[in-house]
Amino acid sequence: MTAPEENRVTANSGSVKLRHDMRALSSMIGDGKRILDIGCGEGVLLEHLVRDKAAVARGLELSQQLVNKAVARGLSVIQGNADTDLVYYPDQSFDYAILSQTLQATNNPRAVVAELLRIGRRAVVSFPNFGHWRVRLSLGLSGRMPVTKSLSYQWYETPNIHFCTIKDFFVLCRDMDVVIEQFAILDAQGKPRNPALANLLGHQAIFVLRNPRNS
Repeated sequence: MTAPEENRVTANSGSVKLRHDMRALSSMIGDGKRILDIGCGEGVLLEHLVRDKAAVARGLELSQQLVNKAVARGLSVIQGNADTDLVYYPDQSFDYAILSQTLQATNNPRAVVAELLRIGRRAVVSFPNFGHWRVRLSLGLSGRMPVTKSLSYQWYETPNIHFCTIKDFFVLCRDMDVVIEQFAILDAQGKPRNPALANLLGHQAIFVLRNPRNS
C-alpha cells in the first residue's frame, strides 16, 4: 500500500526475507499474539509472524493484486482501506494492530492511530523520517521535494500524502495522550541510532503505543 518498490521483498520457498524495519518490528512482539496488519502488502511480515512467532494473524490491504499474493501464501488477508474500514473491527479484538510504513499514505493519520488503539491492546506504527539530515539538505540545496531510498517517489506520483518527522510523531502521541511503551530508531542499514539524535539521523522509526485507558 505504501512501501517503495525497492523496499518490497518476497519470501523465498523455504524462508521469509524481511526488511530491516520488519525485523526490528517483529522483535517487539511476543509469541502467540493476535495480530492485525494494516497495509500488509503481499504478506511478508504476516507470514513471518505466523511461521516464526506462532501469531494468529490477519491482514488488511488496499491493493487487490497484493491481497491476491498474500492469500496465495496461505494468509488471511482481505481488501480494505485503512482510512475507512477499521471502524468495522470490534474494540480490543487484537493484541497488536500494526501499521508498517503506511501512516504517511493515510488521509487522516491521527484518526487512523486512534482506530489502531481501539482495535488493538497495543499499536505498532513505523514510518520513514522526513526530518533526516539528507532530506533536509536535499530540499534546502535543490529547492525540490527530496527523493531518497525510503522516500523514492517523485512528488507527482507518490502515494505518501502526510510526511512527518520523528519529532512530529512524538508530539502527536503527546497530543493524543498516548503512552509510548517502546520505540526504535533505525539508520539506512537497519541499525539502531541514538535516540538523542533520532530526528536528525534516523531513517525510520518504530513505535509501540498503548492507550492509557486500556490495560
